[in-house]
Amino acid sequence: MTIQEAAARSGLSAHTLRYYERIGLIHSVGRNSSGHRDYAEADLVWLDFLTKLRTTGMPIADMCRYAELRRMGRNTSGERKEMLELHRERVRARIAELTQDLKVLDQKIDSYGGME
Repeated sequence: MTIQEAAARSGLSAHTLRYYERIGLIHSVGRNSSGHRDYAEADLVWLDFLTKLRTTGMPIADMCRYAELRRMGRNTSGERKEMLELHRERVRARIAELTQDLKVLDQKIDSYGGME
């Protein structure tokens, strides 16, 4: 699929896709006979995973390291798993913070109940 189709399906802009390729988050995408990028379904699966990492706050540098390890093959699975486990703990901590913040907001909103 073209970069525009990949952008539409992934929710990322064409600019972001080119950037991800340039910094090594995605491999060099294949080219069609006219020399345009030709994304495969597997590329979209990988882009979806990268989007999840980014949404959960993983720094780009860590994402690049993960992508590099992935390209190195199965012998890096332990290190990749460890990276994801550490990131999961950061995400859980952030969720706990947000949960506490939400409680404060709920309390504040409830305090306005008697003022209306």
